[in-house]
Order: sequence, then structure tokens, then C-alpha cells
Amino acid sequence: MSISLHALSVDAKDPAGLARYWAGLLGWEQAGATELLPDAKTPFRLRFLQSDVERDRPCYIHFHLTSETPEQQQETVARAVELGGRHIDIGQKPEEGHIVLADPEGYEFCVIEAGNKFLADTAFFGEVASDGTREVGYFWSKALDYPLVWDQNEETAIQAPSGGPKIAWGGPPVEPKPPKNRMHFDLVVPAGGDVDAEVERLIGLGATRLESGQEGADAIPMADPDGNQFCILTTPQA
Repeated sequence: MSISLHALSVDAKDPAGLARYWAGLLGWEQAGATELLPDAKTPFRLRFLQSDVERDRPCYIHFHLTSETPEQQQETVARAVELGGRHIDIGQKPEEGHIVLADPEGYEFCVIEAGNKFLADTAFFGEVASDGTREVGYFWSKALDYPLVWDQNEETAIQAPSGGPKIAWGGPPVEPKPPKNRMHFDLVVPAGGDVDAEVERLIGLGATRLESGQEGADAIPMADPDGNQFCILTTPQA
């Protein structure tokens, strides 16, 4: 593999607090105050980054947590609320089986009902559900060398060869992009790999390298074909 998904990074006003919340809900180990190490079924970390930018719209990425039984769904919901989450209404219908919640900083997520076939072969952290086109699903499948496990009605999903969460895009219409995505993927090139060659490969697949001056010393910022920012980390990662 020439490049891999190291982490999904999340902007937060209180990164340490949000990391504690998701560590408690997912049961993942913390690595320092603001990073979570995944369970054995998940091939990427969660990182929480300091940001004081106010949210002015729903996030285009949200998480789906799975349930093996109706009782487990209710237990997950109860734990999510006890830790500091809350129920929210985004227009879901009473007959729909999933339960919509928000974490302490307002990020929406769903606790999916037992028996959901689409997420049957995933993990407790079952899906990163995203707003995006079919083109961007194809891009990320090729970029990460993840199999395309869903491709119907312009909706796409990929999954690591080892399994774990699906990363899915719901197809058009796609909402206008904010000036900065509050969640983004961080990618890494293996030790000894050619970062510049990977940048060129991703550009060949449809990515864009963002303007000089937007990148830090340890990251190259890019955007996928839908304009979603992501970074290639250039310093060694533990």
C-alpha cells in the first residue's frame, strides 16, 4: 500500500473533552489527551484538534454506531446521553429505527437499529457517513486501495480490506462546502515512501493540492474531487 488512512480528525473547542466523550462511548484507548487508538476492527484513529470556529451548519460527515440487539441500541443511547450527548431532531420519521443524537459539541451521530443489513459486516463504529458524489467514492477507493463495497443509485461506500467501518457517500444533491471542513482525513505514506510521488498520484486521480501557505510544516493539505480537505502528514506517526 502506498498511502494509508491514519486518522479522521475532528475540530473541537474542547478537544480533550470531546476525546474523553468518544473514548467513553466507543470504548477506545486514549493516546494522550486528544487522540484515540482504535479497536482491533478499525484501521484508523480519531484525532481532536483545537478550533474556535463557530459551527454554522450541520457537519457533512457523521458517525453510525451499530447494535446487535434492541437492548444494546438502548444501552448505547443511554450511555451516550449520560456521557454528555443529547437527542436531536433532524427530521427523522417515527417509524425509522435509528436514533439520532449529538455529542457535547453538537456533532450529529446515529445509533443504528439491530438487524441493519448494510452494516452487518462492520464494527460497533460501523460507518463514516458522508455527503458526496459517486466520483468522490471512486476517488477514495483508488486513493486508499479500499474495495468499493456499494455502488448503487449514485451512492458509494468503501471498506478496508481488513473490514471495520464503511466510509460512505450519499450522492447528489451535495451541500455547498464550508470554508473549512470540520472533519477531515489524515493520510500517511509508509516509512521510506515517496511523499511527492503520492501527491502526484492523488492529483492524477482528481485531487487538488491547496494553495501554498495553507499547509503546516508537518502536513500537505489537499482536496478531493468534491472539494473536501484532507492532509498528507509528513512527519513520522506512532
